[in-house]
Amino acid sequence: MSQPTPHRPSFLLADPVELRFGTSGLRGLVRDMTDLEVYINVRGFLATLSPAPGAREVAVARDLRDRCPDSGIESSPRIARAVMKAAADAGYAVVNLGTVPTPALAAYAMSRKLPGIMVTGSHIPADRNGVKFYKATGEVLKSDEASILASVRATRAEVYCLDAEASPFGPDGQLKAEPAVPAVDETGAREYVARFVSPFKGAAPLAGLEVVLYQHSSVARDLLQEILQGLGAEVIPEGRVETFVPVDTEDVMPEDEARYLDMVTRHGGYALVSTDGDGDRPLIVDEAGHFHRGDAVGIVTARFLGARFAAIPVSAYDAIDLAFEGKGVTLERTRIGSPWVIDAMTAAVAAGHAPVVGWEANGGFLTGTEVTLNGAPLSPLPTRDAALPIVSVLLAGAKARQRLSDLFGHLPARATRAGLLDHFAPERSQALLAHVKPKDATVAEADLEGSQVILRYNDGRTEPAADEAPYRAIAGVFERFFGPEHGFGRVLRVNFVDGVRAWFESRDIVHLRPSGNAPQFRIYTVADSQSRADEVVEDAIREPDGTLRRMEREL
Repeated sequence: MSQPTPHRPSFLLADPVELRFGTSGLRGLVRDMTDLEVYINVRGFLATLSPAPGAREVAVARDLRDRCPDSGIESSPRIARAVMKAAADAGYAVVNLGTVPTPALAAYAMSRKLPGIMVTGSHIPADRNGVKFYKATGEVLKSDEASILASVRATRAEVYCLDAEASPFGPDGQLKAEPAVPAVDETGAREYVARFVSPFKGAAPLAGLEVVLYQHSSVARDLLQEILQGLGAEVIPEGRVETFVPVDTEDVMPEDEARYLDMVTRHGGYALVSTDGDGDRPLIVDEAGHFHRGDAVGIVTARFLGARFAAIPVSAYDAIDLAFEGKGVTLERTRIGSPWVIDAMTAAVAAGHAPVVGWEANGGFLTGTEVTLNGAPLSPLPTRDAALPIVSVLLAGAKARQRLSDLFGHLPARATRAGLLDHFAPERSQALLAHVKPKDATVAEADLEGSQVILRYNDGRTEPAADEAPYRAIAGVFERFFGPEHGFGRVLRVNFVDGVRAWFESRDIVHLRPSGNAPQFRIYTVADSQSRADEVVEDAIREPDGTLRRMEREL
């Protein structure tokens, strides 16, 4: 009979904090991401794979998070070493790609049918970090999670049962000895640059454009500069720092926009571009200093690439539907998160659609089939990428000989904004959602516009509600906190696919959703003007008495 896993291994002085597995990987506080915890999770992940004989290699890369600002604990470099130790102990040879964007790691690994592991916390604050896993076929999907979690539990039991002498970990959970670290292989970086530059065969389609590159601490900063210069742009670097700065392309605040405006107008640039910390989410600002959110960036990119199918999350704004209406493009709305977008793209490819793309509200762009750039094929990259939308938007503007403000100005006149609250406990998030979600989890949407409540189910069925009261109560909660006195009016429709999304007779849309891997609560809004979308979000996330905090206290 197997022994139960001890709560704490005998060699540790304090209880370990088990990392939570979220979208495609792990997230946690740096102080909790001990070498021990990282090692257990990486070994557990690798144990679920079935590599071909003689093909036991894994690609590893990391971002530029150097140290936790609170504790001084080494962050990404240390975690990457623990990843490499786990891989080596699992019998894998490590290909160390160094500091490259997440999509560069993914492209390298997928093209060689290798697993990949990226050490990054993406856009989250510097006191946190993460580890993202790729199988040989691409991102870890929701369907993979159960087997990975079971494997991690088994690995934990083995490692926890080691005594202090046999364990490679000290009483603080860190490795006793520095593991071997292979020399950096530059191939992944070189191939990522060539992916965007080589289709133009030495031509300079961005010649004459001055592009401000907000470098901050993005791991993509140097490669993105190479790409843009390789396409002929004059690149003006700005804001390079060595201390990690979290940049969240879904949570751009007025002070951020003021800084971007200063940078782009001071140089008279055609655009300002950047990415989040790991280079999978773009940030694009036009010559007038206006930040263009991922929803809009996705429309321009999909048009430029000639997409015929696009998977987008349910939180994406309705200008996407208007932009592609009657254009022969199939749109499918999914749950929020790249694994759901990838699932929809995979099904579309199987159904014969092409070209197939997807994107998220954060701007990360995915391709499920080949797309062409200047007539040259780009291999599919079904993971978020920032460089492709940045390059596509700049090329689209240059080709049309338009300012970026005009390029985006021709999109349907709807505006969107996202915001988040930190320090929103998961249990409070779930308590709040319980008041605005039906008990029947098979209900996808409730239409309250007519005299009857009409329900649409996850399987596509549509029928009148046998009991309307729960759905009218949900509408009542929204109308209580987003009321007529604030310009909303009556709730016409509520969607429950991921979080809760409510349509009001004012044409405003409000979408509430807790983060899946951090103590955060997000709100997405859609309105007829940017000022209105901004107003709704700012009222919602205001501390300490904004709409979301009132909902947290009163529900």
